[in-house]
Amino acid sequence: MSRESSVVIGIDPGTAITGFGVLATSGPDLRALDYGVIRTSSNDPLQRRLVILYDELTSLFARHQPQAIAVEELFFAKNARTALTVGHARGVVLLAVAQTGAHFAQFKPSEVKQAVTGYGAADKKQMQDMVRLLLGLEETPQPDDAADALAVAICYQNSAALQQLYVG
Repeated sequence: MSRESSVVIGIDPGTAITGFGVLATSGPDLRALDYGVIRTSSNDPLQRRLVILYDELTSLFARHQPQAIAVEELFFAKNARTALTVGHARGVVLLAVAQTGAHFAQFKPSEVKQAVTGYGAADKKQMQDMVRLLLGLEETPQPDDAADALAVAICYQNSAALQQLYVG
């Protein structure tokens, strides 16, 4: 990324809760523009939940006009059913991202932790504290999914900055 100001959105996908974090970037400077979560009700059928997620994401993307969108990769080992459901949500996220024309990247959870804390096995609290510090926020972003999404956006920006060092 150049020294020009740009917008990067990080997404932490989920069916019940999808976190998002919107950063304005200018060189090494990062500023949180917006963050939060998109919630869907477990009382709704899956297809309705996916439509809600899609509509909210496309609205978010239209509002912020990102140059880049980064998504956290799935990492599940416990429950195959949960992984499948989250996989559906991730597919909707990827569809919405593809329609923006923005640069796309995806990162494993350990890559995000490494980029934000310097330690690939950092715990939730360490991640949240570093997100708050790196973005100069007075309070830790809540809920966790929003902080995770901001961390994904920070990871994108850090990896883009590294690429500039080696390429440009």
